Amino acid sequence: MNYPKRINLPFSVFAVAIACAGCNRPVVTGDAEESNKAVPVKTVAVAQVEIVKTTQQPASVHPYFETEIRARVSGYVSEVSADIGDVVQAGDRLAIIDVPELDQQRETRAAEIELLTAEEQGTAAGVELAKAMVTSSRAKLDQAKAEQAGVEASLAAAQAEFNRTKDMVDRGSLQSRVLDEVRMKRDSEAAAKEAVASAVSAAEAEVEVAQAEQAAAEARLKTAQAKTKVARGKLKELEVSLNFANVIAPFDGVITERHVNLGDLIDDKGRDGSNSLFHLSKVDRVRVHVPVPEIDAPFVQPGDAITLTFPSFASEPAIQATVTRRTGSLDPSTRTMTVEAELDNTDGKLLPGMFGQASIELETKVAKTMLPSRAVRFDETGNAYVYGIDSQNRVKLAEVTTGMDTGTEIEILSGVQSGELVIGPHLKRFTEGQQVRPL
Repeated sequence: MNYPKRINLPFSVFAVAIACAGCNRPVVTGDAEESNKAVPVKTVAVAQVEIVKTTQQPASVHPYFETEIRARVSGYVSEVSADIGDVVQAGDRLAIIDVPELDQQRETRAAEIELLTAEEQGTAAGVELAKAMVTSSRAKLDQAKAEQAGVEASLAAAQAEFNRTKDMVDRGSLQSRVLDEVRMKRDSEAAAKEAVASAVSAAEAEVEVAQAEQAAAEARLKTAQAKTKVARGKLKELEVSLNFANVIAPFDGVITERHVNLGDLIDDKGRDGSNSLFHLSKVDRVRVHVPVPEIDAPFVQPGDAITLTFPSFASEPAIQATVTRRTGSLDPSTRTMTVEAELDNTDGKLLPGMFGQASIELETKVAKTMLPSRAVRFDETGNAYVYGIDSQNRVKLAEVTTGMDTGTEIEILSGVQSGELVIGPHLKRFTEGQQVRPL
């Protein structure tokens, strides 16, 4: 029996064959029969579609408001009324700090105000007395002026009588002694006028003195009132400090931390946060922060739609929201811009600190050249290519440049044109020029 003659091939030939067998990119095998055998394939057309451009970023939940409640007075904690998890309303008392020295100061201030009030009342009585003296002095002045007017009238009458009598004496109708009597009467009225004038001057001086005493009494009253006002202000200031002994909630929220126990000594001089008594968070409405990278940050604007998903609620529909605000600047350490969305959280489902995924719509209805993801192949170096089909239903390899990947579709930037047919998902690898039969 004749056996076929063994052909010894060089080792390099085997190496080339093995290397070709391991390549991911298709090669032309030269097997004419295999190449000419038409393979049934499903085709897809390169098409321009309108897509929504989005950015996928991590998201974190934060309280709408969060604050550390600290003490403004020093003392011992005499009551703790709240604990972690408690839902409190604005104005609710959380703790009481006992400050006996302030209580004592308040009593002293109150006693001081009582004393000053009494002094003020005494000074006010002095003002009324001074006013009465002024009124009395003015009455005396008015009386003296009235008397002065009467005396002046009597003097004028006496002078007229003297003139008439003198005329009659000069004509010899009356004896000279009658003139002397009339003269004496006139001189008496003149003396009375001078006396009354002196009384008027004295009354005017008395009025001025009374008015000066009234002004002094009124000044003393103003001083007493000012002292009382200052004392009341100091008492009010002290009461404000005493009010700080009642630690209250500044807004509605949940106590998330408690750092105080009954009997603790609280020092209001602490500035390092060590005197923080409670942490209060407002969680009936929350803020969701999304760090957007520099490449997408310029395109995010308030009002853009956000789709939020959280691993804790994987079976629930995604939460739809909108961009409420953005920082407008990049964090130098991360090169990201914080974008914020507000969400109602009346059911308390979203907890501060939760992490999730945010999809922000940057642009809508953008025309892109797209192909299904499984229609795009990649070689061992990561270069993308597709199996195109020419007019004779033969395979033609086309290297393509890819862009955005939506998960189901890949954007084609170059290599094929819209309307061209390419082979869709298929397990078989094809060679350049291989005959296929589109289904």
